Amino acid sequence: MADNLVIVESPAKSQTIKKFLGPDYEVKASFGHVVDLPQKSLGIDIENNFQPQYEVSPDKKKVISELKSLAKNAKKVWIATDEDREGEAIGRHVANQLGLDIKKTSRIVFHEITKDAIQHAVANPRTLDMHLVDAQQARRVLDRLVGFELSPVLRRKIKAGLSAGRVQSVAVRLIVEREREIQKFESESSFKVVGFFIGDAKQPFKAELSKEFKTQPEAQSFLEEIKAALYNISDIEVKPGKKSPSAPFTTSTLQQEASRKMGFPVARTMQVAQKLYEAGLITYMRTDSVNLSETAIAACQQEITKLYGKDYSKPTNYVTKSKGSQEAHECIRPTHMENSVAGADPQEKKLYELIWKRTLASQMAPAEVEKTKATIDISTSKLKFIATGEVIKFEGFLKVYMESHDDEDDQNQEGMLPILKKGELLTMQSILAGQKFKNHPPRYTEASLVKKLEELGIGRPSTYAPTISTIQKRGYVVKEDRPGEQRSFVEMILKAGQITTETKKQMTGAEKQKLFPTDIGMVVTDFLVEHFSDIMDYNFTANVEEDFDKIAENQLQRQDMMLNFYGSFHASVVDTMGSAERQSGERELGIDPVSGRKVIARIGRFGPMVQIGHQDDEEKPKFASLPAGKNIETVTIEDALKMFALPRVVGMYEGKEMAAAIGRFGPYIKRASVFASLPRDAGYDVFTITAEQAETLVKAKVEQVQNRNISAFDYHGKQIEVLKGQYGPYIKFDKNNFKIPKGGKDATDLTLEDCMAIIGPKALGSDTPAKSSAKSEKPKKKAPVKKASPKKKK
Repeated sequence: MADNLVIVESPAKSQTIKKFLGPDYEVKASFGHVVDLPQKSLGIDIENNFQPQYEVSPDKKKVISELKSLAKNAKKVWIATDEDREGEAIGRHVANQLGLDIKKTSRIVFHEITKDAIQHAVANPRTLDMHLVDAQQARRVLDRLVGFELSPVLRRKIKAGLSAGRVQSVAVRLIVEREREIQKFESESSFKVVGFFIGDAKQPFKAELSKEFKTQPEAQSFLEEIKAALYNISDIEVKPGKKSPSAPFTTSTLQQEASRKMGFPVARTMQVAQKLYEAGLITYMRTDSVNLSETAIAACQQEITKLYGKDYSKPTNYVTKSKGSQEAHECIRPTHMENSVAGADPQEKKLYELIWKRTLASQMAPAEVEKTKATIDISTSKLKFIATGEVIKFEGFLKVYMESHDDEDDQNQEGMLPILKKGELLTMQSILAGQKFKNHPPRYTEASLVKKLEELGIGRPSTYAPTISTIQKRGYVVKEDRPGEQRSFVEMILKAGQITTETKKQMTGAEKQKLFPTDIGMVVTDFLVEHFSDIMDYNFTANVEEDFDKIAENQLQRQDMMLNFYGSFHASVVDTMGSAERQSGERELGIDPVSGRKVIARIGRFGPMVQIGHQDDEEKPKFASLPAGKNIETVTIEDALKMFALPRVVGMYEGKEMAAAIGRFGPYIKRASVFASLPRDAGYDVFTITAEQAETLVKAKVEQVQNRNISAFDYHGKQIEVLKGQYGPYIKFDKNNFKIPKGGKDATDLTLEDCMAIIGPKALGSDTPAKSSAKSEKPKKKAPVKKASPKKKK
């Protein structure tokens, strides 16, 4: 039995740490939080200084029991949970459950899992920081009070099953407000003029006119004016410039860059980063610091010099600018800069490479550029063309890394210019006057939402990913692709003294992996803004985060913060529950021309819908789903009436009707018991799809179903089916699916007994081993009971 027990959060890192500490140390995991507030009650003693009433989580009772046994036999127990507020609280709760003396128990912290860091931590222990614990507890209690008291209000006043959260609700508000900005946006067009020239160097280049025209006649008039013009370079301006590298990664900048460069959702980025950290490959991944240790800076300098030479090295100390920066962590960086490749799978390797490059680049010299601006005079006009170009004179950090940008930050990339001289006459090849449209504000991606939350001081590194996951799970926000619309635009080209005009078409407004508010998200946001303006105020949420920081720094007492918040909040809850009217987001669209009754859009029991008439009318109201891509605020009377025309009979196939309709999972064709979805990329529409197109879909669906069936067996009147699926063959029984183990029989060779063994007696509804149920095929003869062979662990 080891003399020392070290308690960490995650089992993945326990073996790595044990290897560094040796045989005298046993390293065990708490598997995260071991206690929590009760699920079915508030769990906070408001009268007793808002004291939380924690209880051991059911799935952690065995963990606590094992840790107690180990702690009893150990000479010393070390708390080595993560070095943030959450980790400090977990350490405190573990210590309480094990009956350890808080004032004497050794607490060790490290921001990387390396031998030096672990040994240094053991040599320099401290005690648990109760101010950090109080800060975490304040967050937990405040969030429980908000969620527990607000959620019943939403369920009573809007719809059953709804819930609210302090940070999540504010994040949804950001997305709702952006959507409304977009709905109100009116695009304006203008004409941008670009000239294509060639000079003495015989290399073509382009230049933009110094003015844009608001209308087509204005642009046409300009082209007429310059039909016979001469062009010469009246001025050349050359300026040196520098581009500096970005700071090393924090949690938010890693989430943003991984999203832009690799398409990772923020939750996946944190999962992969957690694995890299636990494997000892990177430093702690929840941090808002850009600080690099002197050791890390020296390691970067050595690696840069070795790979690229001394000229590329420029050691730099970065200062954290983020509001309310927490504990004195380092940035996210590799633990060993000499390893440019690391990770157990492709995702880990990609993220590690991103972190390695960003860290190395942060310690490299700025890139040196030469910016050229050439002014081109037009002999028949006072306007001028401007050509800009950029030449990289020294790559510097760009040799390793270039930061990506969100949609709203995109800048036009300047190309290189040929050698040009002042006074040089140019040959005009062509001049294009193209119509362009102003774009609406961009919708948020997960990455740009994280950036906005950080800018507003809402949340902290540990909360960004859970916040974004939660608002999607609750159905307030969806992340999806949406197709664009076709738009016409005009191009006029001046070439060889002739102007040609052409109207072209382009797709615009397509969205990829953007965040959209749902109807219920918009209704809930409006309700909360109206009745709980403090909770939904961006400054309030940021100020709360600052209060947590003050508690962590012993500048504010937890109970004082709770008292300041709870009184007015609880009063608002009581008042709203008693006086606020029920909300459904109802919007009147117009009058149904057939019945003369009102057509409305609203939130119903199963979500947003349109309806004709009211509940109190003599005739029952009619209901229909909202059209795809529409919400309560954008749907029109025309849209609604088209939905009531469904299902639409498209034609006949083999004597039976084919009808087009829209269901829970989108548009489809129904023929008898066959349901065939309309493919998104086929351009089909339920209102225009033809009989021939529908017949093709129905045939394909029938063939798919036929080819899906491998075999079927009868089991006590129920079907056990062996089917082909998207990810390989599987077994289906009693509405449940069962994976066929690899390395065994082929799916086509499975017998009834094989299927029963895979399903298992519990799922079959039998207490006897699976194979004994084979008697169902021969009910009169009792088959001998055989023990099912144990399953191999994967």
